[in-house]
Amino acid sequence: MKPLPLVCAAAVLSAVSAACGAEEAGYEKFAVATVHPLATDAALAAYEMGGNAVDAAVAAGLTLGVVDGHNSGIGGGCFFVIRAADGTVTAIDGREMAPAAAHRDMYVIDGRLDSEASKTGALAPGVPGYLKACDVALRKHGKLTLADLLSPAADLAEKGFPIDEVYERKLAAVAEKMRAFPASAGIFLKPDGVPLKKGDILVQKDLAATYRAIARNGLEWFYGGDFAERAGAWMKANGGIMTRADFAAYRAVERQPVRASYRGYDLIAMPPPSSGGVHVAQILGMLERHPLKHLRTASRVHLVTEAMKLAFADRAHWLGDPDFAKVPRGLVDADYLAELAGRIDLDRATPVPAHGTPPRWEGDIFGKHTTHLSAADAEGNWVALNQTINTGFGSKVVVPGTGVVLNNEMDDFSVQPGVPNAFKLVGAEANAIAPGKRPLSSMSPTLVLKDGKPVLSVGAAGGPTIITQALLLITGVLDDGLGPNAALAQPRFHHQWAPDELKIETGFGESVLAEVEDFGHKLSRSTRFGACQCVMLDEKRGLLVPAHDPRVPGKSAGR
Repeated sequence: MKPLPLVCAAAVLSAVSAACGAEEAGYEKFAVATVHPLATDAALAAYEMGGNAVDAAVAAGLTLGVVDGHNSGIGGGCFFVIRAADGTVTAIDGREMAPAAAHRDMYVIDGRLDSEASKTGALAPGVPGYLKACDVALRKHGKLTLADLLSPAADLAEKGFPIDEVYERKLAAVAEKMRAFPASAGIFLKPDGVPLKKGDILVQKDLAATYRAIARNGLEWFYGGDFAERAGAWMKANGGIMTRADFAAYRAVERQPVRASYRGYDLIAMPPPSSGGVHVAQILGMLERHPLKHLRTASRVHLVTEAMKLAFADRAHWLGDPDFAKVPRGLVDADYLAELAGRIDLDRATPVPAHGTPPRWEGDIFGKHTTHLSAADAEGNWVALNQTINTGFGSKVVVPGTGVVLNNEMDDFSVQPGVPNAFKLVGAEANAIAPGKRPLSSMSPTLVLKDGKPVLSVGAAGGPTIITQALLLITGVLDDGLGPNAALAQPRFHHQWAPDELKIETGFGESVLAEVEDFGHKLSRSTRFGACQCVMLDEKRGLLVPAHDPRVPGKSAGR
């Protein structure tokens, strides 16, 4: 992941209700889509216990921390975007934070940048925020408690489950690094050092005990008690800087969401330190001036790609933690987006030398203070949840005796301005490391409303492609009238400004790819990428329609 594990809930009203089609299964009371069948089952179980979509999303997320731990878990962070049944909108920032001893040059050793230190080992993790954010979400909008939802996930961790082909592939890719950490190797590798294979049963007794200890003793056990003490002691012994005090100081933050519009629909998305909400809104604002549905495929790919480039150039310069950096609200200003759209040459790919300058950039700023899943219920609760530990198995560090894999989100900072991270993203001063700062994220949990009512909730996993996956799903539904499963099956493409290459799925076919190349784009072909989840409401049938990405194992279901 990367960031996540995610969750998404969605409904689409009259203008797109016909898009769902009778072939897409719908449900009257509740719907959920996640990247793992066991996580979807956990969401259903929470709903049947008397919970709502918020409870179900947390249950699925905690279970993903067991069965999809290469992507997310309680050693990482998350973003919630919630529209509650009473109309209340909540954006909860559970992003990891830099330890108090962090500093902007902490990865410069003997005058040289150690780019691996921000990805692997004791200096890679930020302070986890996942549990704090879940607690806020449940207290504000849930019906069940965190303890209620931790217990079933603990039982699954103790019993074990057979790993799938995705888990096998992710584990094989990091096995060599895992061997350097005995607590990690002891869980994920066999005694001879060989990683587990598809079908092998992964048992995580220490993680089960950790879940149960949190359920029994409350969050303070994790954020100031035994877990924090163990983590701090391991860090001190292994060259890390995170301490028990860092855990105790962590706070989840409620923020004002990004609000934008597109073709008569309203978007509610996560604000900074997520870059996703801003840039989904930016790209849609540029595209609104063009009839996407009526463009030839290659022309449409070209147009959307050019808009992506302009948005990601702005990301590299302007975006960061709003508690530390001045992130301009003008990035989603209609006149500014019209100006950006005017720079697009419909006939040729053009270089984007630098970021734009939005209006009122010095004063009008966002206020201070990677798995995705979607869930919605008939009461009107809609949830988009993105969660992550960053790259596969995060820092590769398991705190001994706890089973908790710690994230490597420090790599999402600009470890040095202009130096690419693991996803080849570059950043500037706005995303430089500072004590207590939250690194920039691409997680893009988004809700779409029509006339004040939720119509679509979407999110994805896959690093910076999260932004473009969410964007493409939204345009597939709102512009093309596709149902959610059909929209997710469409081939994808992604451009992030730097490097100057268009990542594109070969599912478009060679003739279309050749046409796109003729526009002047440098293609990086991919058979598939990303993992997007959503839920829609077919108003005509009165049913919630969930959909999970066909590129990865997953499950959509409901009641």
